[in-house]
Amino acid sequence: MKAENSCIDLSRAEYDILRILWKKGQANVREVFEALQVTYNWAYTTTKTMMDHLVKKELLCREEFHGVFLYKPLISRPEGLARLVQFFADRVLETDVGSVVSLFAKNKTLTPTELAELEQLLKEK
Repeated sequence: MKAENSCIDLSRAEYDILRILWKKGQANVREVFEALQVTYNWAYTTTKTMMDHLVKKELLCREEFHGVFLYKPLISRPEGLARLVQFFADRVLETDVGSVVSLFAKNKTLTPTELAELEQLLKEK
């Protein structure tokens, strides 16, 4: 479950798509579109474009199953969080990633295993 380019930025919208796929394991565009309707007022085609862009970034894989494309994540939840944290710390807060990671630890957003993986991934960058 590892994309080749570990330094690719991940936007909030891309993370939200991945979050749905981490929960489901795999989904088609319609399922992701419907799950994101509350958060984003996107057209179906926008969701498909975003998901295809994630395939090009090697963060999702797309496989045809009985005439429907199913998408699966190629990165783990901690890997996705590492990319989002890096983006958020660098571009939004303009601070070090350690400050952001400590928020996850305090709020128990991640399991101890996921938190350890996130810290390791951020150290590698």
